[in-house]
Amino acid sequence: MSKRIGILTGGGDCPGLNGVIRAVVLHARNTHGWETVGIRNGFEGLYEQQYVDLDPAKVQTILARGGTMLGSSNRANPFGYPLRMPDGRVEIHDVSSRCIANLERLDLQGLVVVGGDGTMSFGQKFIEKGATRIVGVPKTIDNDLEATDYTIGFQTAVEVVVEALERLATTAESHERIMIVEVMGRYAGWIALTAGLAGGAHVVLVPEIEYDIDKVIAAFNRRSARGVSYSIVVCAEGAKPKGGDYAVAVKGDVTKQDKLGGAGQRLAEVITERTEYEVRTTVLGHIQRGGTPCAFDRELATRFGVKAVDLIASGQFGHVAALENNKLVGKPIAKAVKKLKLVDPHGELARSARAVGIELGD
Repeated sequence: MSKRIGILTGGGDCPGLNGVIRAVVLHARNTHGWETVGIRNGFEGLYEQQYVDLDPAKVQTILARGGTMLGSSNRANPFGYPLRMPDGRVEIHDVSSRCIANLERLDLQGLVVVGGDGTMSFGQKFIEKGATRIVGVPKTIDNDLEATDYTIGFQTAVEVVVEALERLATTAESHERIMIVEVMGRYAGWIALTAGLAGGAHVVLVPEIEYDIDKVIAAFNRRSARGVSYSIVVCAEGAKPKGGDYAVAVKGDVTKQDKLGGAGQRLAEVITERTEYEVRTTVLGHIQRGGTPCAFDRELATRFGVKAVDLIASGQFGHVAALENNKLVGKPIAKAVKKLKLVDPHGELARSARAVGIELGD
């Protein structure tokens, strides 16, 4: 077995990925004398054999840089991979066996897979097929992986949303408007509720709590009766009204999930139909993913990268680096993907929101 390890970043990008790459490369070289091979564009690069040698000189200055120097892909599902045929047609194939063969040819001490629930699920499937020398690093702005208290990218996304709320509050007050801010998170409300608490929102709607539009409007009316003529609403992209369904912008297929979008605009239209309030909607979208990672995510990325190399060194394969009560631990990848970590509608975060007068719509 050669003394080198591999690393890939899969799924959507987020702030902090370069910090993981940097920590893996530096710890592997400084502590163990191992070389590091970067695999381009997630599992796509493993299938296409697109690799790059990484050394300390290449990663020294990337800690504060957003995105990932290795590239990523949220459509590179090796178990349902789109292949273009000679006649131009695109067919979906399971290319996992070829990926495993390519991995064997690389002859790695271990492979660090950095990703969210989808990427981790692929890693677990590879382990079940015999590619056992895999460890994981959890990243997603959604913070919805069960194995860890926090994922890389979440805190930066929250900071971005809070800044947006503060900026929108002044224009909302000036024009006496209801400002709806649609945020990411898919089926988890961590970004919406955390940012809503930190940003002083008046209404926060999350996927875990189906909202009653009458209660949302009643919250506006109460503020208006007190002489407050504006309101800030944080609406998760997965929020849905009671008896309704998710707002889907683009339907998924075997290569990708549904793309959620439109929850904020749907809410705005209902409020406009039923009241005289002036409503505006802002969709933050990929602004939450891009740019410089905050200090917390830089630190967490570094700690996770170091832990991933430690897992390889100790032979603790099939585990992810995880944060538990502010301590780094290894958790089985199977636990990380068993179920999504969702906001508890009756938990401390939701109780705190209600206690300070935030309307959750339930």
